[in-house]
Amino acid sequence: MDTFSLSLTIGSLNYKAKLLKILPLMVGIFHFLMPLFGNYIGIKMVEIFNIAGNVILGIVLITLGVNLAIHYFKDEKVELNINLLSVIMFAFSVSIDSFSVGLGINEITRNNILSSLIFALCSSTFTYLGLIIGKYSNKLIGKYAIILGITLLLFLGIFHLLA
Repeated sequence: MDTFSLSLTIGSLNYKAKLLKILPLMVGIFHFLMPLFGNYIGIKMVEIFNIAGNVILGIVLITLGVNLAIHYFKDEKVELNINLLSVIMFAFSVSIDSFSVGLGINEITRNNILSSLIFALCSSTFTYLGLIIGKYSNKLIGKYAIILGITLLLFLGIFHLLA
């Protein structure tokens, strides 16, 4: 849902960039790799940094939601500078929670590759759907699509902080 809500917001801003076409693919790649990394090195990372991935993700989502809300209520046009680095950072930020999934994936299944592949397919599909729905919802309901995206970002951010 986090990748969907961010994609919904980006799609509603009608940002036209060639890099947005690779956004679902990049999100899928990160959602494939992060549980695997979490499985192999995640326990050490949690010990070193002493912070859970859901806290980082919650802070990122709330920050993005508040930033979009500030620009919305100031009635400013939000310009996103979408480049390859921002696409990678987007994919990484929405994949942090899947890193923590890797910590306990062995309790659910021993087939880590298949579970990560399913995770990647689902997340890239939600990213693509969010971009498409955001694009068309902006045409239909205008700025209310941005409000929906902001609301989802804030809700999911709080959810991840409390999880």
